[in-house]
Amino acid sequence: MKQTKIYLYLLLAFAISACGAVRPRGEFDANRIPPVPDYARLENWAAHPDKSDPADRTPTPEIKNLQDDAPIDVLFFYPTTYTGSKRSENHWNADVNDAKTNKVTDEGTILFQASIFNGVGRVFSPRYRQAHLNVFYDNKKPDSNKAALALAYADIEAAFEFYLTNWNKGRPFIIAAHSQGALHAMNLIQKRIENTPLQSQLVAAYIVGWPVRSNFFKSFKPCLKPDQTNCYCSWRTWNRGFVLERQSDPRFESNIVCTNPLNWTTGEGTYCPKSDNKGGVVRPFSKVYPQITDAEVYKGILLSSKPKFKGSLLFRRKNYHIGDLNLYYMNVRENAEVRAGAYFRK
Repeated sequence: MKQTKIYLYLLLAFAISACGAVRPRGEFDANRIPPVPDYARLENWAAHPDKSDPADRTPTPEIKNLQDDAPIDVLFFYPTTYTGSKRSENHWNADVNDAKTNKVTDEGTILFQASIFNGVGRVFSPRYRQAHLNVFYDNKKPDSNKAALALAYADIEAAFEFYLTNWNKGRPFIIAAHSQGALHAMNLIQKRIENTPLQSQLVAAYIVGWPVRSNFFKSFKPCLKPDQTNCYCSWRTWNRGFVLERQSDPRFESNIVCTNPLNWTTGEGTYCPKSDNKGGVVRPFSKVYPQITDAEVYKGILLSSKPKFKGSLLFRRKNYHIGDLNLYYMNVRENAEVRAGAYFRK
């Protein structure tokens, strides 16, 4: 029993839990969707500069929350935290008033991921009717999966429009997102930002944990150096040995953009040792692990050695998706500041 508890603790180590999912029964039903979020209400924002929330915290006292004086904004779209329950197992999308899901979101991804950006900008993270976790693992109901994701995206776009109308006031902004949030961020940039006046306000985008094909955007390009602006970074993290043993795996394709978050280039073949890693943040949040792992781009995948942290001996998984941002916490934090500085120098 003790070993089981330790193992579950480690599965949560990078702040996202996908355990205990209950599959939605039946097909997606537009007549049974949760109510539309009202983004005028602060409770419908997981993070917002006008409220106290986990995105305001920092792992150590030396790392400062600088949102009050920040000249830019950060819109963070969080990953899947909705796994269903026996009471709501028919729901294909989360209700933004679901206290259980909100608790997992706030104590996980908002604390461990959105907080990365509080040193560079005011952090906004809208609650949205995210698609159920099962959408990404079960292909038996493709129409329902598509409808659930479309509903989730509609909320992201509505929140973005509300932000622009009420809080942006012409300020530059960063878009940061992980997993399901990254999928919605891609679509938002393509539909609402690319080739519009808003593109000049976009400092950079961190579209992490979702594959971005090199031809997805028309004019919005990958970042090729650490201080480049008006560009995007993207990576998906896997265990080095696992990937190299399975080079023919269809998930590993060279036409998928992959950024190395230790040197901020996309070229294959450049290995960055763990000495370049300024620190990952896993549980507990109050500790930074310097040199937690290394990084190298290979066939659209970020190769990483097994991370070293307290209790990592029992961490067995080979796909480090849940740690895409957490493993490189301090490097991402610093890079966002570098890009913001470069934006204003321009």
